[in-house]
Amino acid sequence: MKLGAHAVGALLLTSLAIGPLGASDAKAAPIPSGWSCTGSCGTAGADGVVSAAPNGNDYQWVSTAGGVNDGGALAGVGGSGDATTGSRLTSALFTAQAGDPLKFFFNYVTSDGAGFADYGWARLLDSSMNQVALLFTARTRQTGTIVPGTAMPEPAATLTPASVEIIPNQTIWSPLQGSSGTCYASGCGNTGWVESLFTIASAGSYYLQIGVTNWNDNAYQSGLAVAGVTVAGEPVDPEPVPVPEPSSIALMGMGLAGLLAARRRRRQG
Repeated sequence: MKLGAHAVGALLLTSLAIGPLGASDAKAAPIPSGWSCTGSCGTAGADGVVSAAPNGNDYQWVSTAGGVNDGGALAGVGGSGDATTGSRLTSALFTAQAGDPLKFFFNYVTSDGAGFADYGWARLLDSSMNQVALLFTARTRQTGTIVPGTAMPEPAATLTPASVEIIPNQTIWSPLQGSSGTCYASGCGNTGWVESLFTIASAGSYYLQIGVTNWNDNAYQSGLAVAGVTVAGEPVDPEPVPVPEPSSIALMGMGLAGLLAARRRRRQG
């Protein structure tokens, strides 16, 4: 019965979409080297209602569109109902000292609403993939702050702004695929960029993991964007492999030519 009601809602409420269903023509890029994804993840720049990241660089995202069963679920949270399909993205392993600040920005976007409220989250894991801290959760509610959102735990991170209300009806974003620009019920929209700051208590090796999940059905998609992840001010993203300059390439070519010439001389001798 619930799925049927939601399907009917899809037909009735698509007309509430702000602007066209499609988002911008931005193309998703791969996730950073060393990061891993279950479900649907990518890298993007300014796209629809998700502006460029506050640090001026691209951001990483997860989406329920193209997610897998239990891909973005958290155990023991959510209240009445069940998580269904979703996605999660895990950073490369990084090291931190006691007292180091873990800082990043996030933007939660949801086309779903009351009765089927999806949720997104971020957490810190140790090197054995055990949860150290649930940094925050974001979930639809009709009024007030949606971080943590209805039936979700309080955030362990300090958020700026501290109260995060939804920007209503603003859902045009490519990672939502067919749900981009749609709105099922009150509570749909996006948070805009929010800063998350958490102090790591103990020295060690860690992962940052983010996720998002559908709730009670697989219709009307949601996503979470994350940008500017730093520990003690240093980026978590691995350094790119340097590309040889043209002069270096030329020197390499001369070296190879010399080796080939020496090999020919040996054969002739």
